Amino acid sequence: QVQLVESGGGLVQAGGSLRLSCAASGRTFSNYAIGWFRQAPGKEREFVAAIGWNDFNTAYADSVKGRFTISRDNAKNTVYLQMDSLKPEDTAAYYCAASNKGPQALAVSYKYWGQGTQVTVSS
Repeated sequence: QVQLVESGGGLVQAGGSLRLSCAASGRTFSNYAIGWFRQAPGKEREFVAAIGWNDFNTAYADSVKGRFTISRDNAKNTVYLQMDSLKPEDTAAYYCAASNKGPQALAVSYKYWGQGTQVTVSS
């Protein structure tokens, strides 16, 4: 079992920045990639970014490339999502998830999910 807890969400003006954290506990993470997804009201959950745990492979959605950066601190079992140049359309609940299939963009590839943290970007 893997437990994931997100933090760092909040309200920010357009153009601002936030850093989300995903703290993991439970089973060893040597085989798990961590992904970030988001879901806005009335919309489907969408992939944002992902990172392998044992390597530095990363993947990003086109909508966030150049603005968001995913990174990890293995010593702290934590993955971060640095979000810069935020736009109102980035407003959503953000979730992190763990997958043993590498950094995937498909939500079905992730077995464990956190409860989410809300990000609101005002115009």
